[in-house]
Amino acid sequence: MTQPEPVRSSSDRPGPVPRPTALVTGASGGIGEALAVQLAGRGVNLILVARTESKLQALAETLRRQHGVRADVVALDLADKTAPQQLHEAVDALGLQADFLINNAGFASFGEFHALPLAEQLDMLQVNIVTLTELTHRFLPGMVSRGRGRVLNVASTAAFMPGPLMAVYYASKAYVLSFSEALDEELRGTGVSVTALCPGPVETGFQARAQMEDSRLLSSAVNRVTMLSVEEVAKQGLDAMFRGRSAHVAGLGNRLLTWMPRFMPRRLVPGMIRRAQERR
Repeated sequence: MTQPEPVRSSSDRPGPVPRPTALVTGASGGIGEALAVQLAGRGVNLILVARTESKLQALAETLRRQHGVRADVVALDLADKTAPQQLHEAVDALGLQADFLINNAGFASFGEFHALPLAEQLDMLQVNIVTLTELTHRFLPGMVSRGRGRVLNVASTAAFMPGPLMAVYYASKAYVLSFSEALDEELRGTGVSVTALCPGPVETGFQARAQMEDSRLLSSAVNRVTMLSVEEVAKQGLDAMFRGRSAHVAGLGNRLLTWMPRFMPRRLVPGMIRRAQERR
């Protein structure tokens, strides 16, 4: 006689698939905010990280109301050497895991390296390179053990060339691109991928902080043609991340610009970039 199937209790029945959670650094404005908004629109819960708690709280409330997602806030200065550990501990305390890590935080300064404050340059390296690297190292093992996850590191078209008058910034973004491409290859077959997003200049508070509003680069006809909105950059970045691409340059015009230095004698490239960036 055929035995009847056992009656499943409510606890035996599969429940709804939990929403994934994305940790977004530099989420209080610019590309970071656009990334957070678009992730929420895709039904992803958020952990929003930046220095200014009031801006993060306002964004979190908007995302909860408009998209019905969970949005938690962690206010930290990512130039602080202890920030990555503090952030990892904060995520644990919230009972969350980072399914997607969005390393967006970064900044630049404009001027001749020897004349710029050293402390500012070291803070830039801390945020753009060290914090990004440590956060990736802290959250990546969990993704690998679960067999799924995505990391999006925001680099720049600056990663493809040396940048006089923004020497440390350009060099830091070259690191981000190289680091991301190497990790993505290491992780092949694990279910985890790393993507470097390389936007050109966008209209954010980035230029004001770098004090480069009067740079020729920002007012050039080429830049006016190639400049994308933060929303378009975020969309292209997330599409590339979810497709598992190791690197993506946002915008056809910017892709063409990153190829130009490859066909020039290398000794000529720094001078070309300097002339493009000098103050008007």
